[in-house]
Amino acid sequence: MARMSKFDLVIFDCDGVLLDSELISSGANAEAYTRLGYAITHNEIAARFTGMPDEAVDAELMSEIGKPLPPGFRDDIKRDVLAKYRTELQAVEGAATLLSSLKTAKCIASSSSPAKLALGLIETEMFELVYPNIFSTKLVERGKPHPDIFLYAAQKMGASPSRCMVVEDSVAGVTAAKSAGMTCVGFTGGSHCMDGHAERLYAAGADSVVDRLDGVNSFAE
Repeated sequence: MARMSKFDLVIFDCDGVLLDSELISSGANAEAYTRLGYAITHNEIAARFTGMPDEAVDAELMSEIGKPLPPGFRDDIKRDVLAKYRTELQAVEGAATLLSSLKTAKCIASSSSPAKLALGLIETEMFELVYPNIFSTKLVERGKPHPDIFLYAAQKMGASPSRCMVVEDSVAGVTAAKSAGMTCVGFTGGSHCMDGHAERLYAAGADSVVDRLDGVNSFAE
């Protein structure tokens, strides 16, 4: 595993890496689909769709339901998630310390919408630690597991993909990072990570896996 000193840029996923938010999002999705008559648990949502854009979640589940989603369905979920962000959201332990202490250039590349990213980072007092280097898949044609957002972030930050390290908690994100030709450190410290998550990240191609963010920082030593 190469040390961080050999990288020009560290790219962080946001949900599940910096923000302990995946259970909020997966819970809101599970509740909405269950109300619609398609029973699914937050664990199933988390296992299948963590790291993927909302559009991909809706497209796959709509095909399983066999009918279009009602008007405003996704907008209702977004409002529910943002409301819970204001009352329940917590930063992942060590996130602010890592962002503050990291000497290598850094940015965020996330499947979340710009509004959701901004609110989450503001509520956890981390927005100014990464602003303006915050990139959403809304900026690219394809979301994770495609590499587009990571390649976009590297280009905007002036870094070669081979000299980028990505910190990711999802199979989709690890797949995207490796497809972009980047080194990837998997992270299993989020509250949504279940037994066997490290093995799933390794199977997706992660170069290393840590369960604490100070484990990421250790690569700089």
